[in-house]
Amino acid sequence: MNREHWVSPFRRWSFILAISILAQGCAIPPDPNDRLAMAEYEEVNDPFEHGNRGIFMFNRIVDRMALKPAATAYRDHLPTLLTGRVRNVLNNFRAPVIFLNDLLQGEVPRALQTLSRFVVNSTIGLVGLFDMASAMDMEGHDEDFGQTLAVWGVPEGPFIMLPVFGPSNPRDTLGKVVDFLIDPLRIWASNSNRDWVPFVRAGTQAVDRRSGTLDLLNDVEKSSLDFYAAIRSLYRQRRANAISNGRAGPVRPVPGIGEQSGPVLNTDEALSRSNLR
Repeated sequence: MNREHWVSPFRRWSFILAISILAQGCAIPPDPNDRLAMAEYEEVNDPFEHGNRGIFMFNRIVDRMALKPAATAYRDHLPTLLTGRVRNVLNNFRAPVIFLNDLLQGEVPRALQTLSRFVVNSTIGLVGLFDMASAMDMEGHDEDFGQTLAVWGVPEGPFIMLPVFGPSNPRDTLGKVVDFLIDPLRIWASNSNRDWVPFVRAGTQAVDRRSGTLDLLNDVEKSSLDFYAAIRSLYRQRRANAISNGRAGPVRPVPGIGEQSGPVLNTDEALSRSNLR
């Protein structure tokens, strides 16, 4: 395999992370003698809040100008049958990455189920157009390398807001990079001079995810005194729930272009596929 196929994507992701970190303005810590204020500051764990809020505003502008209109047209003007098939294919393409992370987390039964789903949907389901595995009681789930690192005991680090990709932290950002590098579809596209394939998939996935949260995010924004703080809190809740494989209880997920696209089984999971910051 050409070394550049691995190095070039890594450089792109490193550039995004570096720009994000350099753009952050550090929040001023409270008086150390103010225990309540210090406890709240440490719990929030957002030392770059000033810069994060600036990037958050930038992401909202991108959403309003491009992603939200595209997602609205996608939801309102395309047949549900078609958008459902698109979502199924996107989920099926992600199955190999989920399978690898299942194994890395030592979740052998879940890995076997993921593999079974992929085989069934790729054959009987015609490359994933039809979710035949769910019809056979093989329900899907989502995993990513950020969750794998958490299972291995790696701390999340401070909250950061990535340009375009939205809410994250150092652990999840590294997870996004690794998932991108090990993605078989991306590797195939790079080796066959079809570098446009991952970008088409990413764009389609972003629109599909955003279309599932149009109404809900409007409600969250209207009901939140601080939309940024609400997104930050909900992101952490959703990630904690994902890491515990749902044992932490249902939460309202937060959207992000870089978020994973697992099978949509209920409203909560549908929300986790969105892309607004």
